[in-house]
Order: sequence, then structure tokens, then C-alpha cells
Amino acid sequence: MSELSVKHLLGIKYLKETDIQLIFETADHFKEVINRSIKKVPSLRDITIANIFFENSTRTKLSFELAEKRLSADVLNFSASQSSVKKGETLIDTVNNILSMKVDMVVMRHPNPGAGIFLSKHVNAAIVNAGDGAHEHPTQALLDSYSIREKLGDVAGKNVVIVGDILHSRVALSNIFALKLQGANVKVCGPKTLLPKYVESLGVGVETNLRKAFEWCDVANMLRIQNERLDISYFPTTREYTQQFGINKKLLDSLDKEIVIMHPGPINRGVEITSDVADSKQSIILNQVENGVAIRMAVIYLLASKIK
Repeated sequence: MSELSVKHLLGIKYLKETDIQLIFETADHFKEVINRSIKKVPSLRDITIANIFFENSTRTKLSFELAEKRLSADVLNFSASQSSVKKGETLIDTVNNILSMKVDMVVMRHPNPGAGIFLSKHVNAAIVNAGDGAHEHPTQALLDSYSIREKLGDVAGKNVVIVGDILHSRVALSNIFALKLQGANVKVCGPKTLLPKYVESLGVGVETNLRKAFEWCDVANMLRIQNERLDISYFPTTREYTQQFGINKKLLDSLDKEIVIMHPGPINRGVEITSDVADSKQSIILNQVENGVAIRMAVIYLLASKIK
């Protein structure tokens, strides 16, 4: 299969396993490109991409921008906080104004779940969801799975635990979809107040004891507490959260096996993960960042090839 089954990347739940494998194989090629002395390829010289971010983002935005420039695309950056959106312009008007500049693809982050789906029905451009509220963040899940594949050889059959604020995390939901699609075993771990009621219906296990979760898993993906989304207090204190659900070197070293530690960033050092764990040999956090550019290059390249 040499092309994706979808015209947009709106969420992992719309992908097939063959789509994920195609993205990974394409990313393998681009990873080799970004490690050369000349890191650019002329693949998308005639494609214009608009990055539209209605929420603050540093890492995702930089990663997409770098991916686009490595492919020689023309790039427009649009930040809603300095725009007419503040003056009451609608999402469709904003995007249509940008598309009238002859844009082929829109990479969008938006606080409302489903914003990308809504947009894909109303505008004539390929849409890449760079995070919609607490719903999905597909490229993060793809780069996470790709990093596991790179480290352990395969995702199928691996035991992966996602630890932390599952309730507010688009990374967790996309990861669950992606890992299950590739045949991994998934558990979530965190305070009961931060685990969604429906989570077991997604085919994942629930573990509230962190040590037991680590004894079971091959890979632990540590999420931060999303303070910006917490409208009420979901646990007594940050210190208590850290004692129960934070990982430190002592806990890591006390396990009778080596587990792989991941984190989608930004890291709250000393809360969900200590610096000595984040910077340890078992951590693949910096690999995730590097792989993010290759995965986003692959996604953009494959979607661009479907633009008529």
C-alpha cells in the first residue's frame, strides 16, 4: 500500500493499521534525510502549508514547522492570540481567509474537540489535527509508537502503561487508539479522579498502584498534570500526587527489569518524573523529539500526495 486511506489526519481512530505502517516506513526514509549534512528535500516545493494555532504550543509548532521546511514547503504561521479571532471572527472565516491565499494544507491546534473534523467538512484543504482540546493528538501518538518500535523492534505484544492525567489528555486517547491498533497491551494508571469512567470500554486495563504497573509494563509513558485544564482539584496536593504517581530513580532501580521511559513533554520535573529519570539511559524522551520531525514529515508528505 503506497498511499494513505484518508485525506486528512484528524485522529488515530480514523486510521487503519496499514496507514500507521506506511507512515512509519516513510518516516524511516525521512529520518535518514534529517541526519544528512543537507537536511532538505525538494518534495513539497509547490505546496503551501498554514500552521494555525488557537492554543499556545512551542514543541508541536516548532516540530511541524521544521518538518515543513525540511520538505521545502512554503509555510505560513498564524497565532490566534494576535489575530481577528479575538475580534469575534469565526473559525471558518479565519481559515477561508487563509485558504484564499492558496494554501493546500492546514495544521491546526484548537481548544475545541472535533474542530479539525468540522473544518475538514467546510474547507477545501488537507487538515492535520495538531491537538483538539482533550480529544486527540494523532502525530504525538504516532511518534510515540514509532519511538517504541525503534527501541524495542516492534509495538505488537508490548505492555505499555500510560501514567497520569488520562482524563484531560489528548495524548493518552490517541496513544490508546494507536497502541491497540498495532497489537500492544495497554493499561492506564493514575488517581481514580483522573481516569475517565469509560476508559475500560476502550479495551485497556486500569491499575491504581504505580509499582504494580511498572512490574507489568515494558514501556511507561509519563504524562504531566494538565493544570491549565483543571477547573477543580482532582487530588489533594502536588506533593501527594508525586509520592503516589511520580517516578524517581530509586523506584526505577528497584524493579527487576529495565523499562523504557517516555514523556510527551513539556516535563514537570520533580512532579511526574525526576530529572535523574528523565535524563537516564532508560529514557527515550529526546528520541521522541527527534522522531517527531520525521513522523510529521511523513504525514505531511503522504497527505500532500493526495492533494489534487
